[in-house]
Amino acid sequence: MKIHFCGAAETTTGSQHLLEINGKKILLDCGMYQGHREDQLRINRDFPYFDPAGVDCVILSHAHIDHSGNLPNLVKKGFKGFIYATHATRDLCQIMLADSARIQESDCKFLNKMSLRKGGNGNVAQIIYTEQDAELCLRRFINIGYEIPFPIAPGITLTFYDAGHILGAAQIVLDIEDEDDGGKHKRLLFSGDIGRGNNELLQDPVPVPDVDIMLMECTYGGRHHESPSRDDETFCRTIREAMKRGGNVYIPSFAVERTQQLLYILNRAYKKGTLPNYQVYVDSPMAVSATEIFRIHPECFNKEVYHFLFEERDPFSFEQLHMVRTISESQKLNNLRESAIIISASGMCEAGRILHHLKNGIGRPNNTVLFVGYCAENTLGRRIMNGALEVRILGDVYPVRARIKALDSFSGHADHNELLRYFNATGGSKTKVYLVHGEKECSQAMKKALQTQHNGEIHIARLNSTVNC
Repeated sequence: MKIHFCGAAETTTGSQHLLEINGKKILLDCGMYQGHREDQLRINRDFPYFDPAGVDCVILSHAHIDHSGNLPNLVKKGFKGFIYATHATRDLCQIMLADSARIQESDCKFLNKMSLRKGGNGNVAQIIYTEQDAELCLRRFINIGYEIPFPIAPGITLTFYDAGHILGAAQIVLDIEDEDDGGKHKRLLFSGDIGRGNNELLQDPVPVPDVDIMLMECTYGGRHHESPSRDDETFCRTIREAMKRGGNVYIPSFAVERTQQLLYILNRAYKKGTLPNYQVYVDSPMAVSATEIFRIHPECFNKEVYHFLFEERDPFSFEQLHMVRTISESQKLNNLRESAIIISASGMCEAGRILHHLKNGIGRPNNTVLFVGYCAENTLGRRIMNGALEVRILGDVYPVRARIKALDSFSGHADHNELLRYFNATGGSKTKVYLVHGEKECSQAMKKALQTQHNGEIHIARLNSTVNC
């Protein structure tokens, strides 16, 4: 068995790991790389490390774009196999991949228009795939529930275990009879992204037994969340302080899971009276659609939300909430007469309507930009969080005068200690461990920590490297 690391090696985006087992090529995730625009186009467009037509099947850990976002392009480039995912992951991909295509088209039109205005050739940006490509990709999905073994090839059985990260997120387990190693049985675990546990909405990550080979994410290796999960009071206090400034609170948020998590917390806060009746706008068509999908997947919820769903019907709705779908409705938010909370995608500020809100609001001192999630290196969100005095948004430069705040209690990723707890809960010899989905410093910190408590091999995955297992 061979593992070829084609993405999310010493970085946190573009998850792609190609397995060669028993003459089959199995791709774990097919995510989009997110970073500098030129790098995004080069890396995402061409699949530099493998031929899509030569891949037999894809196994998808979850629906986040850095894990699923290049699937339409994979199909466009010749992939003809099945894509295995949980039921909720497939439903989320239906809206997220189409939305990704629409965002590409919208951003390209805008940037090329700006190029022409400035005397350029009007061809500075290109789309990678269309909405039709996204629809064709969805026809290749096969949905499997948690903890249901499913044969995907001779000598290879797939089982999904709940990862507790977003709705439908899964740890991928492959039970393999390795023909290249005398038929020896091996159990491989790819963690996908691991949740913190004690999530407002979701169940905790499920420990997987009897693991021999492990591909483990380390997004927060060496780093610790400042706040415990479910820290409602810090969030409510931050909102109250921000609203006293007389401006709006802009929350860049992932449309899937983070937005629904915020809505549940706001619902709870309004019911308890811990927040005044601030108006809340969710300005993301995808977030609106994703919230509808959340309602039909109670199998993913923890006990509290599960009972809430059946007792009060809707954990994600309250009187002060306005769901914004159309562009005209979104534009009207620029002229609100009263301060409001505006939740908009994307969470890393790399695309979507949040860019237009930041363009109009980041230069005003009475506004607040509140980050509630991870921003990868070289993203606009990371630059703002790191204290940039001015930033380029949609082709123009704007001063950063708004107050910038970040809360990490909402992180969907386990931190350093939580990852160690996850690793220790995972059973088996874990003879070979490969660290993926982490920036260099995070990977090194996690490797060092694991070496103090584990006798097996610990490796940091290198981009475009191949290992034998």
